[in-house]
Amino acid sequence: MDILNGIRVLDFGRYIAGPFCGALLGDLGADVIRIEKITGSEDRYTTPVNPGDPAGEVGANFLHLNRNKRGMTLNPKKNGAEEVLRRLVARTDVIIANLPQSGLKDIGIDYNSLTQIKADIILASSSAFGAGGPYLDKVGFDGVAQAMSGNMHMTGPADQPTRSFNPYVDFTTGALNTIAVLSALMHRNATGEGQEVQGALLASALTVGGASLIEEAMTGIGREASSNRGQTAAPSDTFKTLDGWVLVSAVGQPLYERWAKLMGEDEWLNDKRFATDASRGVHSVLISERMQAWTIERTTAEVIKSLEQARIPCGEVLAPKETLTHPQVGAMGYLEDVDYPGIGLFPMPRLPIEFSKLTRDASRPPPTLGQHTEEILKELGFTSNEIKAFRDQRII
Repeated sequence: MDILNGIRVLDFGRYIAGPFCGALLGDLGADVIRIEKITGSEDRYTTPVNPGDPAGEVGANFLHLNRNKRGMTLNPKKNGAEEVLRRLVARTDVIIANLPQSGLKDIGIDYNSLTQIKADIILASSSAFGAGGPYLDKVGFDGVAQAMSGNMHMTGPADQPTRSFNPYVDFTTGALNTIAVLSALMHRNATGEGQEVQGALLASALTVGGASLIEEAMTGIGREASSNRGQTAAPSDTFKTLDGWVLVSAVGQPLYERWAKLMGEDEWLNDKRFATDASRGVHSVLISERMQAWTIERTTAEVIKSLEQARIPCGEVLAPKETLTHPQVGAMGYLEDVDYPGIGLFPMPRLPIEFSKLTRDASRPPPTLGQHTEEILKELGFTSNEIKAFRDQRII
């Protein structure tokens, strides 16, 4: 895909929010260069898929989030690195970094420093709490934002605030920063102006949980967590079957009516306790108990078949190993096999968007450590002797 052909991105991102933004831009055709430590940045090794491999471990998070990128090692704080960084920035359109403002300044990629080199540069930064306020220089990860946003309070059982296993705040921040970068590029095309766009984990978490915050502010309802059972409609819960679990979500009157008829509870259609989504939410324990009594007598396949025939949204609860081989995942090609040196083929979640007028290319594997360092430095006009000197000085 060549939507962003000719756009160069320097990805100083770490872990998820920054690298995911870079991966999405790479999916769209940008030349994304991942900048990392000489020994490999920490996120290269998180959740290793080949633990103990003498050739070097590589992590699942790194494999997932660094597709369609070139890789370069650089220590921007090392004496002598200034010219390398200057030439990189001078030929770059977008810089990604998920660091607080103090961290950006520390390595010379704060917006003021960048514009001294390239006036129309776009800096896409993301931090834990934003670029102002009392938490300006505090650090944090996805789970901290989940906790502070109210989302953990409403997840899991009432007596145990529960974090989502997968870091949705990080991914939301990366996706929103991608939208911001594309908007900034459009603005630059129209005006010639670059700018800094700033995301924050806490802001993303507040966006995801916005409805709960609005409800609390306006009504003071004081909701408490109820595990998987929904509180604003029913049935909306997970249910045990003879051989597994299913999730069912019936929101809206037509779905509820079809569900009640499937359960043989026609009299519930005229019961004031179940007249609206809101009232069904109030009585969701009773509705879940009725549903559970029905599912526990049937296999998962039987439950799914009956619910699908009634056009009620449902799905089996799958373990990751089951998801990998699910026929819908395979039919849509949501996972593509990518070959990485030393580990072979692995399933890569690809860009999850279908385009009717654009061809999506196969994903390129993430770079090995420093794989393209020399190639990139030569593009910047450095000689072989200069590159050797950089290596000797541990600049690259």
